[in-house]
Amino acid sequence: QVQLVESGGGLVQPGGSLRLSCAASRLFFSMYHMNWYRQAPGKQRELVAAIGTSSLTNYADSVKGRFTISRDNAKNTAYLQMNSLKAEDTAVYYCNAINARTGDDYWGQGTQVTVSS
Repeated sequence: QVQLVESGGGLVQPGGSLRLSCAASRLFFSMYHMNWYRQAPGKQRELVAAIGTSSLTNYADSVKGRFTISRDNAKNTAYLQMNSLKAEDTAVYYCNAINARTGDDYWGQGTQVTVSS
């Protein structure tokens, strides 16, 4: 059973930083595109950042210049470094893995990020 486990969420003041981690197990991590989504209360889940198997990255306009996605294939882990956090970044953040060949995808359980003074 593939597992994605997010960690690193929490409460942070506006302007602060957090780093989310997504530890994957029971998959060939390097064969998966890795994505971070978020869902705020009453809103649809949205794609925040993506990193492909070749480490090409893509970001939502709302986080460009503030968030950085990365991956460490040796550790089977993807990261989301979040800087200059705003109240509107408050959401549950989910890790998503998509097999680059088959399209099979998996989700983590989510981690809460709250930006508030």
